[in-house]
Amino acid sequence: MRQSSLVVVANRLPLDDNIAPDGACEWRRSPGGLAGALHAILEQTPATWVGWPGAIGEAARLPDLGTLRLRPMSLTDDELRGYYEGFANSTLWPLYHDAVEPPVFDRGWWESYRSVNRRFAEAAAEVAEPGATVWVQDYHLQLVPQLLRELRPDVVIGFFLHVPFPPPELFMQLPRRIELLRGMLGADLVGFQRPQAAHNVAQLATKLLGAHGADDAITLDGRVIRTGAFPVSIDVAEMRSLSARPYVVGQAHRLRHDLGSHKRVLLSVDRLDYTKGIEHRLTAYSELLRDGRIKVRDAVMVQVAVPSRERVENYRGLRDRIEREVGRINGEYGRVGEPAIHYLNQPFDRADLAALYQTADVMVVTPLRDGMNLVAKEFVAARRDDTGALVLSEFAGAAAELEDAFLVNPHDVDGLKETLLHALAADPAELATRMKAMRDHITTHDIHAWARAYLTELELARPLLS
Repeated sequence: MRQSSLVVVANRLPLDDNIAPDGACEWRRSPGGLAGALHAILEQTPATWVGWPGAIGEAARLPDLGTLRLRPMSLTDDELRGYYEGFANSTLWPLYHDAVEPPVFDRGWWESYRSVNRRFAEAAAEVAEPGATVWVQDYHLQLVPQLLRELRPDVVIGFFLHVPFPPPELFMQLPRRIELLRGMLGADLVGFQRPQAAHNVAQLATKLLGAHGADDAITLDGRVIRTGAFPVSIDVAEMRSLSARPYVVGQAHRLRHDLGSHKRVLLSVDRLDYTKGIEHRLTAYSELLRDGRIKVRDAVMVQVAVPSRERVENYRGLRDRIEREVGRINGEYGRVGEPAIHYLNQPFDRADLAALYQTADVMVVTPLRDGMNLVAKEFVAARRDDTGALVLSEFAGAAAELEDAFLVNPHDVDGLKETLLHALAADPAELATRMKAMRDHITTHDIHAWARAYLTELELARPLLS
């Protein structure tokens, strides 16, 4: 394969799961996903993306996506279980999300994680031009920066963590904490969603590695690793354009009619994940119905839960619990032809998602912990007027930017209930002021601004290389 001056390394290739009959590939654009975030940057920039295409077994060669070359990585079923379902998503994911679910420590998973990370590093080393920029993405590949540095000391390495980074007392629980920390600090620039994450890493580097750690730079083994917060965003212009398409506008009108044109619509769009706070949200809504503070004849909730990690036991159990609770709520409070909740456990294409965003009176984004949550930003961008309310968890990274949302502690069910009622009853002038402020912010802090900020900072690391 030809070499590239920019290489992106991520767990998944940015491909839709459904390949066209002619073999053509399309961008994977799941709500709030990494591929969607990077789409606008890489659509016109020559680069190579190293990642897993999503199927077990030997990976076939894939055609280019525009100017983007694809370097597919193969995974065996054992590697998928150990590296991805095991260490990445049953150990690191829960721990990095404040141990919302208890992390599982399995020594065999670590061996698989380390082995797969090494193969990703070797593939990146193979496709990177001399002096190239290599941008490694997220917790699945936390060892890659250091492994790549050993293979290719000439390249500039960036690492960006899309999920939260935990406080030191949680990270210290990891049996392989030193290897994971050193792996990440093999980069020249380590980027996070929030400043607190950089502070946490500096503390750990000082304690565990004897480094000199500050919130913006860590000196380790004679190298300076820059660190900082670079809050990820969305392609605002693309979402605005999409939301103005005749199909989307018409679909939004049809949805409003089908849901009940006189009703207030509360909408949530999440990956099916225990960090998203779906169960707390259903409890709050159920109690509002029980107490008569919301009535089915006046309001309806739409909960989209995009399937996720269905082979992981915790996720299957979560899906079963949510489906039982939705059934109970509809059984107790729904009426013939009028469910209290419409529950959709299926993927949504972006056009239908934009229509849903325009349908909602109140968008409810209440994760228990989230690195950013791009769905909140997509909702604001999709609103073509100044109507609508955003109820947003304080524990989503987006809360630091979207301060004019109705912020809430999702662990506090009573507080969540009151915030939902406040958002439903808010004066249109108040909603317009809030929405305009949020839209103004994301317009100037879009995906292009994020990429410029990160890649500019990464280039500043180049003179520091020996």
